Amino acid sequence: MRLKRIGEAIEEPPIRVVLYGVGAMGGSIAKALLKREGIKIVGAIDIAEDKVGRDLGEVLGLESHMGITVSDDPDGVLSRSKADVAIHATSSFLKDVYPQISTMIKHGVNVVSTCEELTYPYITDLKLADKLDSLAREYGVTVLGTGINPGFLMDTLVIVLTSVCQEVESIRVERAIDASKRRVPFQKKIGAGLKVEEFKAKMKTGLITGHVGLKQSVAMIAEALGLRLDEIRVIEAEPVRAEGYVKTEAVEVKPGDVAGLRQRAYGIIDGEKVITLDFKAYLGADEYDAITIRGVPDVNERITPCIHGDLGTVAMIINSIPKVLKASPGLKTMLDLTLPSASLGDMRLHIRG
Repeated sequence: MRLKRIGEAIEEPPIRVVLYGVGAMGGSIAKALLKREGIKIVGAIDIAEDKVGRDLGEVLGLESHMGITVSDDPDGVLSRSKADVAIHATSSFLKDVYPQISTMIKHGVNVVSTCEELTYPYITDLKLADKLDSLAREYGVTVLGTGINPGFLMDTLVIVLTSVCQEVESIRVERAIDASKRRVPFQKKIGAGLKVEEFKAKMKTGLITGHVGLKQSVAMIAEALGLRLDEIRVIEAEPVRAEGYVKTEAVEVKPGDVAGLRQRAYGIIDGEKVITLDFKAYLGADEYDAITIRGVPDVNERITPCIHGDLGTVAMIINSIPKVLKASPGLKTMLDLTLPSASLGDMRLHIRG
C-alpha cells in the first residue's frame, strides 16, 4: 500500500479490521479504534452467548448501531470482510489461541494479538511457534503478540534502555499495580478477597494462574542482549496479605486476607540471577514501574505511578497495526519490528513503501 506524503490527500481505502474477541479488552480496543482516522472495523467474532447475534455497537454500549453483527463463525466473517488485519483478544495461552490464529492466517489476514504467551512463543511451545511461522510465511501475512506487559514495560523498554550501555552485568525490573484501579475481572484474577488457603487451592487447580508472560519477557531480553541463559526460573505466585480493610466495587478484603499477588522470574547464568522480573498487583499498592541496569553506565529508570495496564495495552495493540502491515511475513516478536511509537493522525500515513 503506497501513501501520499503527510499533508496531501489520501486516496487509498481505510485499513480494514476484524475484531476476534470483544470482551473487556477487545471491546476497549474496538472503542479506541472508532476514534482513529484511516481505519475501519468490518467484522466481529466472539463465542459468548450474550454477544453473538447482536450489533457490535450495542455490545460496545454505543448509542447507535454499527451495522456489524457479532458472529461465532470465524470462517464466515473472515471470508466476507476482506480484512487487512485482525485484532485478536481471547486468551493468554498459545495452545488455546493456535486454532484461532491459524484460521486467520489461512484467510490471508495479518494478526495483532493480546495473547501473552504469543509475545515470545518460541519459549512457550517451539513446535506450535514454528507451525505458525511457516503458515504465516506461506500465506504472506504477519502475526504479532504484544501488549503493555508482556510486550513493552518488562521487556521491550528494558531492551531499549540497554542500548546506552557498553556492558550489562544485571537487570532488575519491577512493576507494582494498585489493583483497585483496575477492572473487576483483573481483581478476581489475582485472588483479591480470598482467604490465603483459598488462594493456594486455586493456584493448585489453575483457577489462579499468576502473571502470564514473565518467562516470555526474560527470554526476549536474553535474546536481544545475546545472553545464553542456563535457566529461566518462574516462581509460583504468592499471595499478598492486606494490612488493613479494603473495599472495591467487586471485593471486600479484611486484614490478613488476600489483597493480590506477587510473582518473580529469573534469568540465570552460572547460578547468578542476571535478569530479575518482580511483578506485584494488589489492592492499595504504591504504583511504579522501575528498571535498574547495572553496567557501564548504570541505568535507573522509574515511572510513578505505573503506566495504566489496560490503556497501555490498547495503545500497544493499535500502534502496532501499521508496523505489522509493513513487516515481512511470518511470526514476529517486538524484536523484529521497527521502534515502537504512537501512530498519530491517519493510520494510513504510517504505512509506507
